[in-house]
Amino acid sequence: MTVHPEIAKVLATLPAPDHSAPPDPQAMRAAEAEQVPPLEDRLPLHAVEDATAPGVPVRIYTPVAADSYGLLVYFHGGAFFSGSLDTHDGVARSLAKETGHKVVSVGYRLAPEAAYPAGLQDCYAVVRWAAEQGEFLKWDGGNLAVAGDSSGGNFVAAVAAMAHDDGFDRVTHQILFYPSVDLDFDVDRYTSLRENAQGYGLETPGLKPFNSFYLDSGADPSDPLVSSIKREDLAGLPPALIITAEYDPLRDEGELYGRRLHEAGVRTTVSRYAGANHGFVVNFAWIPEYHRVFKETSEFLNQR
Repeated sequence: MTVHPEIAKVLATLPAPDHSAPPDPQAMRAAEAEQVPPLEDRLPLHAVEDATAPGVPVRIYTPVAADSYGLLVYFHGGAFFSGSLDTHDGVARSLAKETGHKVVSVGYRLAPEAAYPAGLQDCYAVVRWAAEQGEFLKWDGGNLAVAGDSSGGNFVAAVAAMAHDDGFDRVTHQILFYPSVDLDFDVDRYTSLRENAQGYGLETPGLKPFNSFYLDSGADPSDPLVSSIKREDLAGLPPALIITAEYDPLRDEGELYGRRLHEAGVRTTVSRYAGANHGFVVNFAWIPEYHRVFKETSEFLNQR
């Protein structure tokens, strides 16, 4: 299908992008903060509270009053230099409501101020912390999932691998929304990098400048913790749900990663959303057919 008409309306209003240089991190963060809806307009939950885990800001979302919960640790996207607990608050709220899990959203350190692997270490530390905080979080001892969008999906894949390699077997699921799993931006590597190169929000010419803060801080694209698709042995990783968007330059790398997980014996579901673009879980989940991503996530987490 063509781009969803509601997405097309928004795309038509965007100014022509300038990919000649990296964006201004401070300016972009400030612009994102201005778009955060007021508290009274956000999805209500039983409780939302800020905490520290330890040294890392987190926001804990409790969907309903209950004796115990499965846990989902969420890593926001933003090309490793933008995004925040606030910009992705709506995603975390919807995940909590639809899955019934307590969601712990991670305010990890950002590039360029924090060099690689600071943000990744923060994410992994919070997952380990969550597993140790069963009483505080009322964890039922079952699901401990990791989820993230875009660069947050990159962190999901890396954290799942780190946990496996450390013998930390508590991570039960990995959920990657249109993940960035290959930071080698040769445009001939994937068909979607050319098919969806321009006009759909995230653009192929912008990938290198947007990710330059992370790469210039020490992240090596050949390192499997930076580009998870380069990990040779994917066996033993947690079951995966990978969500891709039809009109996303990153579509094919996410789907290839899913195929490689499946070939390695990992239970994997890859689900492509027709008519969607990169970022649709954050920006267009108010459209019913795209809000379904939260229901699909719930089914993946709660299936027996």
